Amino acid sequence: MASDPPRSGDPALVWGDDGLPRSGRFGDVYFSSDDGLAETRAVFLAGCGLPQAWTGRDRFVVGELGFGTGLNIAALLDLWARHGPPEGRLHIFSVEAFPVSREDAARALARWPELADAAAPLLAGWPGRAAGFHRLEPPGLRVTLDLAVMEVEEALRQWRGRADAWFLDGFAPSTNAGMWRQAVLDLVAARSAPGARAATFTVAGAVRRGLEAAGFTVAKQPGYGRKRERLEADLPGPPEHDGAPRTVAILGAGVAGASLARAFRALGVTPTLIDARGAGAGASGNPAGLVSPRIDAGLGPAAALHAQAFARAMDLYAAEPRAVIARGALQLEAAPRDAARFDTVAASDIFEVGALGRLTPDQTTARLGEAAPGGLDIRDAVVVRPAALLAAWTGPVTIGAAARIEPRGDRQAILDKDGEVLCLADIVCVAAGHASAAFVPDLTLRPIRGQASWTTGPEPASAVSKGGYVIPTADGGVLFGATFDRDRTDEATLEADQARNRALLAETLPALARRIADRTLAGRASIRAATRDHLPLAGPVPGAPGLFILAGLGSRGFCTAPLLAEHVAALALGAPSPLPAAGAALVDPARFAERARRRASS
Repeated sequence: MASDPPRSGDPALVWGDDGLPRSGRFGDVYFSSDDGLAETRAVFLAGCGLPQAWTGRDRFVVGELGFGTGLNIAALLDLWARHGPPEGRLHIFSVEAFPVSREDAARALARWPELADAAAPLLAGWPGRAAGFHRLEPPGLRVTLDLAVMEVEEALRQWRGRADAWFLDGFAPSTNAGMWRQAVLDLVAARSAPGARAATFTVAGAVRRGLEAAGFTVAKQPGYGRKRERLEADLPGPPEHDGAPRTVAILGAGVAGASLARAFRALGVTPTLIDARGAGAGASGNPAGLVSPRIDAGLGPAAALHAQAFARAMDLYAAEPRAVIARGALQLEAAPRDAARFDTVAASDIFEVGALGRLTPDQTTARLGEAAPGGLDIRDAVVVRPAALLAAWTGPVTIGAAARIEPRGDRQAILDKDGEVLCLADIVCVAAGHASAAFVPDLTLRPIRGQASWTTGPEPASAVSKGGYVIPTADGGVLFGATFDRDRTDEATLEADQARNRALLAETLPALARRIADRTLAGRASIRAATRDHLPLAGPVPGAPGLFILAGLGSRGFCTAPLLAEHVAALALGAPSPLPAAGAALVDPARFAERARRRASS
């Protein structure tokens, strides 16, 4: 009886009697039976001129087609750990449409104990099979790896970096012709820096001619093991030199500013943070916050963006365990259409398998200890302690009331109301919440006042969202709310809003509402900011060189800010962004002006 075809995204990996992993989908081995590591070092590392090519570089970018078991990348990390420039940063972009499991990768890499130190952090952050871009940062190595889980041509179209070296390591052209199409090789050239080198194990005529047609100069070299020859290809042009170190200032010390500070430090730049009232004084200052994904059954680019942002936030928060109060959350059905929406999202490939689980009313009732509708079990959601997270990421904060930003030559000056310079920097990032509109007036931000309420015990059985949210606090209490009032900027705590929050709690968890009915509530009002299309602003401010913005995060700042900050920092410093092009377009600050131009010309 014929075996079933492999599922979408499944490599159909099998282990041979020789102990080598083989792709049942493509009928080919992942690496040489002679010595896969030796082959990698000869074909890809030496073939791309490494480590000599990165000598003296502040940033070096390697692209790879065919992540496979991670062998090439583990060998690259090992070489980088031993011979990387002391202050340099290595960026890796790799593509894999059919990722193997962490367990299979560990089994494959265990053949080479000498790679154990490099393989361990790679395996610790091993990505799953959710479609899209995944970012890994192996600790202590000054390395960033972006893995695109998708077909190769789409991955290259979505990536906007430029590689200095390419490992072309798909399965053989005879078994995986799609990896070696001319359109793919043209995109490799388009995503290459001048002077880039590409290396591959194959000398197939179609590959050689394809690289030449894409603009590479191609030469055959002695092969490894039983392969007589291999290819090296060079793109004409002198390698680009790294620019001078840049100074960065960040205006705002909420979650957006803190995320920017962390992202810039990861790229080797220590920024200056300025805030009128200090870290967490605005919308990021509640005692607890729920971090869960936006549920978007459209499954388009916006849904993919929010799923990627959520996954990245969870990875980063896992490294800050003292900032995490609780794990897991339930999103309850609030309208008849929610059942179908939740079914669609839970079955999609934009989240990892099992990350979202559908629950019946009986199951949610059992979890919460009181009657509840069906919902989603969001396995990876967390409740965070904002103050602890901001303390871990911001670093020192300069207290200063900025009034405007103006160019000073090729730099940006942050001025107070008297015209005194608070800071002068090559790059300024505006991350001041709804106040960002005062510094970038052409980008409309709408203020939204929200008041949250909390009290001591009893804490809920789980974090819950249903219109509003109900979450535990660090001291065993419960926080709930929040009100939602557009175009208001008053921050005084109002008893009327405490009553509104009690009513919202009674709609969501009536038994819990009754248990705290006689308890005194504390509360806090703060101002969020939203855009016209309800998507954040993350990128360069149009017409203002050196000025960037991260704002308009709405009520999901702790979910979206970490990834979007990495995007902004990458754009500011010329590093590869973690966002696919479709996601970057959604948050581009220039999108409103571009839409207006299209309407005017239609």
